[in-house]
Amino acid sequence: VKVKIPFGNKCLDAIFSVPEKKPTYGVILTHGAGGDMNFPHLVSLAACLASHGVLCLRFTCKGLNIAYRTKAFKTVVEYLKLSDDYKLSGVFLAGRSMGSRAAASAIRHLSQEEDDDFIQGLVCLSYPLHQPKLQSKLRDEDLLFIRCPVLFVSGSADEMCEKQLLEGVASKMKAPKKIHWIDKANHGMAVKGRTTDNVMEEINAQVVLWLGENIQLEHT
Repeated sequence: VKVKIPFGNKCLDAIFSVPEKKPTYGVILTHGAGGDMNFPHLVSLAACLASHGVLCLRFTCKGLNIAYRTKAFKTVVEYLKLSDDYKLSGVFLAGRSMGSRAAASAIRHLSQEEDDDFIQGLVCLSYPLHQPKLQSKLRDEDLLFIRCPVLFVSGSADEMCEKQLLEGVASKMKAPKKIHWIDKANHGMAVKGRTTDNVMEEINAQVVLWLGENIQLEHT
């Protein structure tokens, strides 16, 4: 289902992937610095989530300014929260690369502004912890602030997320967190000798498994 979400004096393009049965939970998903919501990894994950009964709303926001992207993400969260079509118990914010930074930043801002538990967790695909070859400046401030569960899915050869550095940040985080390393994958999740579909299956399976663990925790 294609929708346009009002944002300032323009609109954000977005697409709902809707499960057959009425969903209780949703995932809001966005892209990295390049591309848009039709980036193949996002399309694949959205379809996988819907097939497992989780609503997925993915959206495009082209700005390269993190504050602008964060504002867009917050707008989409509010849109889904107030939606009459889908009355959800909670959502998980998810993004790829810069999109995951925007998701983390949005969670931090929203937790300071609102005291409710609509946001259930954060999924970071290829979180860009630092610029290539610039490991001294870590983008970890939002991660250290967050309290809800966080899943990282990163490539062990990601030039923007050195393995030891992410594990160091994770050890300092107050949130419940899990890291799944895609062996030998780079920032774009490409692995020599493996097809894109094969890598995506691994990523999707990890996201669904983790969501299940965290949603079940809610039910018990």
